[in-house]
Amino acid sequence: MRIGVLDVGSNSAHLEIVDLRPGEPPRPVASVKHPTLLAEAINPDGRIRPPAVDRLVSAVAAAAGSADGEQVDELIAFATSTVRDAANREPILARVAVETGVRLGYLSGRDEARLTFLAARDWYGWSAGPMLLLDIGGGSMEIAYGDGEEPALALSLPLGAGRLTRDHLPGDPPRGKDVRRLRRHVYERLATVCGEVRALPAPRRVAATSKTFKQLARLTGAPRTNAGPYVARTLRRDLLRAQIPVLAKADDRHRARLKGVSRSRAHQILAGAIVAEALMTTLRLETVEVCPWALREGIAARRMRAMPAPVADDLSGLVQRSFGAHRHGDLLTAMFPGSSR
Repeated sequence: MRIGVLDVGSNSAHLEIVDLRPGEPPRPVASVKHPTLLAEAINPDGRIRPPAVDRLVSAVAAAAGSADGEQVDELIAFATSTVRDAANREPILARVAVETGVRLGYLSGRDEARLTFLAARDWYGWSAGPMLLLDIGGGSMEIAYGDGEEPALALSLPLGAGRLTRDHLPGDPPRGKDVRRLRRHVYERLATVCGEVRALPAPRRVAATSKTFKQLARLTGAPRTNAGPYVARTLRRDLLRAQIPVLAKADDRHRARLKGVSRSRAHQILAGAIVAEALMTTLRLETVEVCPWALREGIAARRMRAMPAPVADDLSGLVQRSFGAHRHGDLLTAMFPGSSR
C-alpha cells in the first residue's frame, strides 16, 4: 500500500509518501514541502490572517497534486497545533475541503505525543527499554514516556518555538529583558510537568525529535543531514547553553548563516533553544539522542499496524484456530511432533 502523510504545520505543509508492507520498514517514495509560514501570521485574537490562509490552501492543493502524481492509495492529512488552536480553525478547514478536496483533520496534543513516541519506538526498537521522548514543534511541545508502543505518560504544552517567538520575543534581535522573561516563563511552565516525569523510573534512552532539535544538534556539532539517518546525532546541554547568548544577539539574517539553521526557522530558533535547554536542565539530562523519525513516521507506523497480517508460511502449520478442546500437553505434541512430555 502506498500512502501519503500530509503534515500542515506552522512553517510548511510537508507531504511524505511511503510504501507500506507488513514486516518491512516504511519505504520512502517522495518528500514534498510547501511553505505556510503561519507562525508569524496570527492576530492577537487568535485568528490566522487571510494571506496565510491563502498560502495554506495553496500548499495543501500542491501537496494533493503531488500525492495524485505518485498514485497514493490513501492520503492522511492533518494539521498540528497552529491550525488546531486557531480561532478561525473551522472556516479554514471548510475552505481547504472545498478548494482542494482534502479533508484536513487535526490531532490533540496528547495524540501527537503518542504517535511521535511510537515512531521513536519503531526506530530504536525494544532494546531501547523505558524511553523518554521530547519534541519541540512550532506551536506546542510534547513529552512522552513508556516501555511499550503506547506511552504511559503523554503530555503537550503550548511551548512551541513559533508560538513563543510570536508572544514573547518581539524585535530582531529581541531585547535582552525579553529573552530573560521568556526563559523564566518556560522554566515556570516546565516545573510541575518535569517533576512528574522525574518521579518515573529513569529512562534507558532519551529521544529528541523535530526539526528544532535536529538544527540545534547540528548547530552544536552533530553530523550533517546528508551523512544519512543512521549516523548517531546527539545534543549536549552544555554546548546548547553556550549557543543561547549567540542566538540572542544575532538577528535573523545572521542566525540563518549559522551551521544547521535554516532561513525559514532562523526567527524561532532562539525560542526553540531556550525550551530545549530548559527541558534538559529541568529533567537533569546532560545529553539527548536525535531521532530521525517523528510524527509523520508515527502515523505511517500506526497505519501499518491496521493492515491485515497473514500468518507467515513458516508458522502456518503450527497455528491452531481453536484449541479449547486440547490439553496443554496435547497441544505441544501437535505443534512440535516428536517432543516428549
